[in-house]
Amino acid sequence: MEQKERMLAELPYLAFGEELNGERMECKKKVYELNHLHPDQYDRIPGLLKELFGETGESVYMEPPFHCDYGYNIEVGENFGANYNCTILDVAKVKIGKNALFGPNVSIYTAGHPLHPEARNSGYEYGIPITIGDNVWIGGNSVILPGVTIGSNVVIGGGSVVAKDIPDWVVAVGNPCRVVRKITEEDRKYYFKDREFDVAF
Repeated sequence: MEQKERMLAELPYLAFGEELNGERMECKKKVYELNHLHPDQYDRIPGLLKELFGETGESVYMEPPFHCDYGYNIEVGENFGANYNCTILDVAKVKIGKNALFGPNVSIYTAGHPLHPEARNSGYEYGIPITIGDNVWIGGNSVILPGVTIGSNVVIGGGSVVAKDIPDWVVAVGNPCRVVRKITEEDRKYYFKDREFDVAF
């Protein structure tokens, strides 16, 4: 089995063979183009993301800079938006639903290394997929670790480290990230804490 096949099968693999090096280099070229656009050319960002990612909705946007390993392992739904400094280590699949909103400095890591130093020094690493549902807001400076599934209609508070699955319809925050409460119908009328909307939507 080739190293790319091992990588995609969630098996230990060596990342620095010719094929994977070449694919990462192609990704780096696309990411470089995205990250060095003049602001007058930011209307090109959706098209560049559609070329870079494996699958997208029609409406996608991201504030540069952005970094990823391969690009083709990233799938995002309709109305995807990410703020500055998003990093996605996509050695395994990253599936993100519709209406996802990422604050600045959100990092998604499917990649990992063995705990034992001798195993880690062997050069073998692994990738475990991450899944994020629909209507998820991930606050700035949050980190999503390998193998995590985040449900739909979830808010992850800023600065969280998400190491375990998060169910639907909750607010979760912290390091390690924990559910703090359900999101209810009552929340619909507030835009921030106890401040009520004065506009219709």
